[in-house]
Amino acid sequence: MSIGYACLNIGTPNTNIRSVMQRNATPEKLAEVTAHNLAALERMIDYNCKNDIKLFRISSDLIPFGSSPVNSLDWPEIHKEDFDRIGAKIRKSGMRVSMHPGQYTVLNSPTEDVVERAIADLIYHDKSLTALGTDTSNKIVLHVGGIYGDKEAAMNRFADNFRRLPENVQKRLIIENDDRLYTIEDVLKLANQLQIPAVYDNLHHAINSPPSGGTDQYWIDEANKTWKEADGSQKIHYSQQAPGKRPGAHTDTIDLETFLQFHNHLEDPSIDIMLEVKDKNLSAIKCQNATTAVPKPLLLEKEWGRYKYAILEKSPAVYQAIRTLLKDKEAYPVQEFYRLIDTAFAAETHLGYAENAAAHVWGYFKKHATDTEHKQYEKNLANYRNNTGTLATLKRQLFKIAEKYEVDYLLQSLYFYLE
Repeated sequence: MSIGYACLNIGTPNTNIRSVMQRNATPEKLAEVTAHNLAALERMIDYNCKNDIKLFRISSDLIPFGSSPVNSLDWPEIHKEDFDRIGAKIRKSGMRVSMHPGQYTVLNSPTEDVVERAIADLIYHDKSLTALGTDTSNKIVLHVGGIYGDKEAAMNRFADNFRRLPENVQKRLIIENDDRLYTIEDVLKLANQLQIPAVYDNLHHAINSPPSGGTDQYWIDEANKTWKEADGSQKIHYSQQAPGKRPGAHTDTIDLETFLQFHNHLEDPSIDIMLEVKDKNLSAIKCQNATTAVPKPLLLEKEWGRYKYAILEKSPAVYQAIRTLLKDKEAYPVQEFYRLIDTAFAAETHLGYAENAAAHVWGYFKKHATDTEHKQYEKNLANYRNNTGTLATLKRQLFKIAEKYEVDYLLQSLYFYLE
């Protein structure tokens, strides 16, 4: 089983994906931003390799205007060295990658221009995955689209337009149930007709179930029948409903107890689970640590090294509780560890706690800092204390100094990224 996350990485510097406004989309600018995005992708892949994450969704925004005539560059060739290097890392690690076009890629639209753009976008996604040297187990996930007053006709139109796709794109395409229009039963009907895999999404099913109902495991089993050997292991999407938000809104983090209840009912231990959650890789590692076949206290120690100052900022009491919890080097209290972390982040930030955490971080380089840096730190701290400045400003300075003095332990800390 692999547990993965989508598109963005929290806590790894320089992993932001940039975009280009059309008025600025010169060949030079497009090449520059593409190079930046590929470098960001490589850092995320490196992170995944280091943390044994085997499932990752690549942002559709990797290549600016990748499916548009605005970008006429031969970007797979221009950036071939980057694609080859990143692809080699993906393959060597055994990582499985995917892409998921957005809401405007609608293959079953009754408007031909929209369909043509959707086809071009799917070709772009396949081109990206092909440039990385990945096989057909690395998929493109798509929703069926709209209903347009006649679901049966809309599904037939999807099938007709699917057949217009190049064969290599067809081999990568998989379809997913959504939270409004197409249930998992609808998607399975279409998947079986086209002989392509179906992706089961648990939260979409909870919101938009077929009249026949059916449990998660029932529909996972049914979806599994659509996956062939060339498609790789069956893949599902997992998320949790954010309390008090619109139906389908994802939680900030995965509640581990709820996830484990779902996980423990899975019959296939080889299934791949893509988490859809706001804290991305943080939840992926949380769920990975909770389901590992070889529990090692070192896994929690490693996590604690990244979380500790962010926790200290939120709750000194939780900070001490986790330190006590981890003193037993033979135990593996993974659920309690993450429960305490979630408890800390549910609390409001207290000025005194934030000052204390900042002082601990400042302690790493206060003996090396220049007079100017000392004065700026004291000024930022005073401004925050007096409500004339922000904690974010104080932490930005601390981050820049950590970069300057190359304090890797701090640069890998989540203190600078979590609030």
